[in-house]
Amino acid sequence: MSIPELAPRVLAFYTDTVDESARLLTSADGRLEMVRTQELLRRHLPAAPARLLDVGGGPGTHARWLVECGYTVHLVDPVPRHVEAARSAGCTVELGDARRLTAGDGSYDVVLLLGPLYHLIDGADRHRALAEAYRVLRPGGVVAAAGINRYASLFEHTAIAHLHDDRVHASIATILATATHDGKPAFTEAHFHRGEELRDELGVAGFETPEVFGIEGPTWAMLKAVERYTGSSVAETPLFESALAAARMAEPYPELLAASSHLLAVGRRPV
Repeated sequence: MSIPELAPRVLAFYTDTVDESARLLTSADGRLEMVRTQELLRRHLPAAPARLLDVGGGPGTHARWLVECGYTVHLVDPVPRHVEAARSAGCTVELGDARRLTAGDGSYDVVLLLGPLYHLIDGADRHRALAEAYRVLRPGGVVAAAGINRYASLFEHTAIAHLHDDRVHASIATILATATHDGKPAFTEAHFHRGEELRDELGVAGFETPEVFGIEGPTWAMLKAVERYTGSSVAETPLFESALAAARMAEPYPELLAASSHLLAVGRRPV
């Protein structure tokens, strides 16, 4: 069974441009994403030891803490560099693609898709990835799927003082209008979700009552801006704690989803 081809620019980005192993551990907004993802997952995951499939799990950043919590984790990623790095996380690993999983039907208690939907531009590919997650989950199993917020680039490029540049302005305007990035400047090919879109994609795939959360909440870009202009980390400061509190307080208000950097949708395969 052949693995679907990963877009060449996406593979090059994660192989040669960005160190994904450091992204959630260094900057304050990355730390905020990590802390919030952990607490949202802990809220919805079954107790360990459950079988968990981490699809698009990168270098094992989440697999590592999940293994430490007692989960049995198998990681699948299409980037060879990530698969090699993930071997040290204590999980089993496999080179593969979210759109064609090798796992058997109903073989996992949890499927994480914390990255694949970012880079599947075609809606049919995203549906295929979610359908595969549905297939390999046992009845009653949990899926957690992340998306980049449609408006994240607007906040980010304001925080790093790029938005007034004509070329950047045009690129962000295209993302806002089309929900896609062509992969040419700075980032790679990507799809940007609205909260209701991500929820509906899980619903169409068959998952019950999917719920969408803003991961970083509405003040993550403030952390990025302060670190950018001071050159100092704010990850261990009251400012970070306040941004974390804001993310938690924003959860009951769906209108604030649009201010988060990333979205997390959680659903279940019907029993």
